[in-house]
Amino acid sequence: MDVDESLVAVGEFGCYQKQLTCTFVLLQIYVACQSMLIVLVGVQPEYKISTQEVPSTHEELIKHVVFEEDLTSIATEWYLIRQEAYKVNLAGSLFFLGLLFGNILFGPLSDRFGRKPIFLIGLFLDVVFGFISAIAPNYETFALTRLLVGIMNGGMSLVSFVLTQEFVGKSYWALTGSLTNLVFAVGIAAFSVIGYYIRDWRVLIAAANCPGVLFIFLFIAVPESPRWLYSQGRTKEAEEVLQNIAHRNGNEKIFIQLKPCAGRKKISQPAHGFMELVRHPILRWRSIILMYVWYVCSLVYYGLTLNAGELKGNRYLNIAMNGLVELPAFPLCLYFINKPWAGRRKTMTAFLLFAGIACVSILFLPGKQDLDMGFLVDVTSLALCGKLAVSAAFNIVYVFTAELYPTVIRNAGLGICSMSCRVGGILAPFVPSLKSLNPSMPFIVFGIAGLSGGFLSLLLPETLNKPIAESIEDLHSSDYQRLEDKRKKRPHPQENTES
Repeated sequence: MDVDESLVAVGEFGCYQKQLTCTFVLLQIYVACQSMLIVLVGVQPEYKISTQEVPSTHEELIKHVVFEEDLTSIATEWYLIRQEAYKVNLAGSLFFLGLLFGNILFGPLSDRFGRKPIFLIGLFLDVVFGFISAIAPNYETFALTRLLVGIMNGGMSLVSFVLTQEFVGKSYWALTGSLTNLVFAVGIAAFSVIGYYIRDWRVLIAAANCPGVLFIFLFIAVPESPRWLYSQGRTKEAEEVLQNIAHRNGNEKIFIQLKPCAGRKKISQPAHGFMELVRHPILRWRSIILMYVWYVCSLVYYGLTLNAGELKGNRYLNIAMNGLVELPAFPLCLYFINKPWAGRRKTMTAFLLFAGIACVSILFLPGKQDLDMGFLVDVTSLALCGKLAVSAAFNIVYVFTAELYPTVIRNAGLGICSMSCRVGGILAPFVPSLKSLNPSMPFIVFGIAGLSGGFLSLLLPETLNKPIAESIEDLHSSDYQRLEDKRKKRPHPQENTES
């Protein structure tokens, strides 16, 4: 039997897998706190100048600045205001740049050296650099540690997601993938609560990093991915892991014996890397489309989030609402992506199109709208609808991408897609500045991006109730291959391998 069949035998989502999934999913609270850290650590409270004269230098300005809120941040400690205010945004950008590097590095590393060791190293260094951020003596040290935290956080969370998927049966990938994104949204809200009670930025960073220490000890006992072991030709070790899962699930009478993997690698063969995504036509076109879809999801998601940050009101409540508004996306995704008439592809397309339509619709609102026009036609409500839809698309694209790549190249595929995702996140802050051209221009950009991503995703194959490819050779089989539905009916499978 292969890995999918063996997981059915031992239990696709037994007691032990539920424990593993719970641990990996709860890690997203820690990941969310790291992602949102700069929002509160870099906050610039209201201040006044205690002199009538205009200070000529920044050093002179510092002597007369009085902050009006009872909190500390890197802005209040190092006086990052006026001409120095850009440094707060720079620190945030360095974190997202780190996520980009982490996605590039950790994907191939975990495909070559294993999921567990690379994940644990990334998590350990993430926590270490996080605590160094809390004791940074100056801005330069803080900015550098945020870059390093981003590298480790981005790579570690990528491998964590892959591990979450590979310990359970394929029929539960949608559930575990959606749970991951659901808990991330809860983590955003949880961070706002922590920030509400802890107003000192150094203590806040330390508090946000403490859960990481606990997770390190929890994950030491986690086994290596049986799918990765199987894809590397380490069949005996994969059988031992699966046998252990069966035992912990209460299926002690089951004996696991795996057949040799079609794509098992010899010792002399190099590990699969990013070049495999370019070398094989099927992987090349899938990667191009998926990279654009990930880019669109990130651009629209973070762009709408930044626009929501301009709303008046309590900053902690606003942060919480930015997370909680994503919660309805979870049951919607879980319902639709498992229905044969919808599946992964059509559902993701529909949500992207809905997000695009919601953003473009803002262009057709009256020039002077206010809250008394009604909730359904308000700019804020349409923006929230757009964010809800793009959050749902984001949930699906994680699961969909993992199913489209063979096991031996899955982390590299997720890595390059996450890389394009980070590019969208880096560009998103610049889109709101287009308001200088037209107040609706940012929403037009988000709308066009959502619509184009939705239509382009129709070119991808459906993966619902389809077998998962373990090796690249599996893609040459007609069971795995599809560019168009009509091609399945062609009598020449040799031609399909060239598509």
